[in-house]
Amino acid sequence: MNKAFTRETDDAPDDDEGDAPGLPPLPAGTRNYITPQGYRRLRHELMQLLDVERPKVVETVSWAAKNGDRSENGDYLYGKKRLREIDRRIRFLTKRLDIAEVADPSAHHGSDQIFFGATVTYATARGEERTITIKGIDEADSLKGEVSWIAPIARALLKAREGDEVQLATPGGVEKLEVIEVRYPAPGSDPG
Repeated sequence: MNKAFTRETDDAPDDDEGDAPGLPPLPAGTRNYITPQGYRRLRHELMQLLDVERPKVVETVSWAAKNGDRSENGDYLYGKKRLREIDRRIRFLTKRLDIAEVADPSAHHGSDQIFFGATVTYATARGEERTITIKGIDEADSLKGEVSWIAPIARALLKAREGDEVQLATPGGVEKLEVIEVRYPAPGSDPG
């Protein structure tokens, strides 16, 4: 088929909305809070992409380009695709780190009030106890019991104290939660 009638994906415009699939965008006018550990992890990922992965892929693409016909050259085609993915992630990380506001949860060590970075144990009206840690949107991992500070559960709990009862709006109605314990990492500790 004549190339004049095909769309070249290499020349497709970059879509920054697709930079981080699965991550919700930051709400307008809010800050990008992140823990010092989360900031270090994102920065390390950025440096790894810039200093290690991208140069390797560029070298592979350069080598593959010298091998002749690029239209059927798997190393070249895959390398170009991977390069676009790396560049997209680099742009995303750079933007997020530029607007990141590092908030150290250990500053609240000993407090019984819930702020960013708190590990909170709460009980539902059914008597179930759960523990979550409130983290930044770019570092929260639900498999580890971490929720973003913009998540509904975190918003319901923020500013509450041990012993307080808060209301969480859910699709099934309003649920009452009782704050049982609030913990923060000790100053100087590195929880992650």
